[in-house]
Amino acid sequence: MRAAVYDQYTDDFDDITVRDVDDPKVPPASVLIEVRAAGVNPVDWKLVGGHLDPVMPTQFPVTPGWDVAGVVIGLGFDTPEFSIGDEVIAYARKDVLGGGTFAEKVAVPVHAVTAKPKSLSWEQAGGLPLAGGTALRTLEALGDINGKTVLVHGASGGVGGFAVQIAKAFGARVIGTASEVNHDYLRTLGAEPVTYGDGLRDRVLEIAGGPIDGVVDFVGEMLETTLAVLKDGGAHASVADPSVAEHGGRYIWVRPYGSQTARVAELVDSGELTVEVADTYGLDQVPEAFKASATGHTRGKIVIVP
Repeated sequence: MRAAVYDQYTDDFDDITVRDVDDPKVPPASVLIEVRAAGVNPVDWKLVGGHLDPVMPTQFPVTPGWDVAGVVIGLGFDTPEFSIGDEVIAYARKDVLGGGTFAEKVAVPVHAVTAKPKSLSWEQAGGLPLAGGTALRTLEALGDINGKTVLVHGASGGVGGFAVQIAKAFGARVIGTASEVNHDYLRTLGAEPVTYGDGLRDRVLEIAGGPIDGVVDFVGEMLETTLAVLKDGGAHASVADPSVAEHGGRYIWVRPYGSQTARVAELVDSGELTVEVADTYGLDQVPEAFKASATGHTRGKIVIVP
């Protein structure tokens, strides 16, 4: 099969090339998925540079990618949960970095797999699992937000856009930070937009009418502002800043659970969650996709389509 691969840690995305590699082996309790689409997440290109080497073992050559939407074409021993031809999605992170989803096929443990939302295109479905699951898990760290006000840092990004919609589905009032060019987009999602940058604290407090019940951070380096706008007893969580744990917050690292992905999929099929696709790229365009993601200015999801 064809796959995008890199042979060593590198800061040059152009070192990622497409080549023919062996088809994946399919262990027991796993399925072989023919990849129709695979979302790009910031963690994918950070891994290329070895940023998680202290905590994740790596087996080179590496095929990047942790999101997948596709069709089951093979079954490992004892996998009654799925059948050949099933349309599925998964957050396909494994314990060893190696065989990822930017390929024509990928083997995934069944505990990470769930049915594809019927209402989504392949491209939309491919961009859902990691970002949607991250948004859900981060918001759940705040506790019950029904009737409360939640601030979303980075609200127009791939994860932030999901967080706005899920928070609204949970009954929260949502204020979201974004550049002014994305304010109308945030309004369509149900958020009250506020421009980030100098004076953010004052703008948030003015819009909210006082301190905030909960804050979720998908940007990083926002802790000072978070603590300045958070009310006493309020809750906060971040996917980008581990230091929040030292200040009463939760640092979130989403887990590859199909049950969690299924909950996000249910929100999609109930009409409470949509997936914005920013752009699609082929396997041979993974370096360009990573460069676009690394700018930090993409609205919605970038998706690889083998």
